[in-house]
Amino acid sequence: MIHYHGTPLTPRAELQKMAGKHFCVSFARPDDAAWCLSHGQSVMWDNGAFSFYTRKQETKWNKFYTWLESRLCHPHWAVIPDVIDGTVEENWSLIKEWPHRKDCAAPVWHLNESIERLERLANEWPRISFGSTTGMTPGSKKFWVRMASAMEAVCDAEGRPRCKLHGLRMLDPNIFSCVPFASSDSANAALNSFMYGRNFGIYQPQKRSQRANVIADRIESCNSAPVWNPNGSILIQEEIQLCGQ
Repeated sequence: MIHYHGTPLTPRAELQKMAGKHFCVSFARPDDAAWCLSHGQSVMWDNGAFSFYTRKQETKWNKFYTWLESRLCHPHWAVIPDVIDGTVEENWSLIKEWPHRKDCAAPVWHLNESIERLERLANEWPRISFGSTTGMTPGSKKFWVRMASAMEAVCDAEGRPRCKLHGLRMLDPNIFSCVPFASSDSANAALNSFMYGRNFGIYQPQKRSQRANVIADRIESCNSAPVWNPNGSILIQEEIQLCGQ
C-alpha cells in the first residue's frame, strides 16, 4: 500500500527528512507542492474540498484544473472535486466536467451515498476514493458496518477489489490493515510532530513531541489487508455486532 503523508509540514528542515516518501498536497494549502514534486516518490493532489467546506470558502474548480495541468502525470494523480454533504447530482456533475486524464484521477464515493453509485464508479474508473461523511467517522461503528457493505459490492468472491481503492484521511493502521486499500492518506505526521504557539505560529522546540519522519515510519511499518475478509478481524466483527448486524 502507498502511504500518502499530508502537507504542509513545517519547519522545512523536518519536511526535508521525509524526502523519498509519498505526499498528499491539498489545493487549499499548496505550500509544499514544488518541493514534494521534486523530492517525493509520488504526489496525490487533493482537491481541498473539505478545507474549503470547513472554512466556508467558495470553490473555484477551474483554477484547480489549471493548477493541475503541469503536475498531473504518472505516478502522480488527483482527487476529482466533490461537494461535501452535497447531492449525488452535484457530485456526478463534477465528475463529468473533469478535464484531465482518467487514469490520473479518482472520483470520491462518500459513505452515505448509495451502493449502486459505488458499483458504477468501480466499473467506470481505475481508482476511486472513499470519503467519510457526517456520522461515519473512520473507525466508528457505523463506519465499519458501511465499509462491510461497500467491500461486498466492489470485491470479488476472494475479496479482491476490482479497481484501486484509496482511503481519504484513513491512514490509520487500525483501519487500513483491515481493508484492501491500494493507498491512503492523512496529515497525522504533520499534525502530531511539532507544536506551535497558538497565537503567533512560533516554532517551540521545547514542546516537541515526535518527529514527523518517525511517525511516518511507524505508520509505514503496517500494510493494508491483501483482501477483504470481515471474519479476519475481531475489531470489525465486534463493531458490526454492536450495530445489530
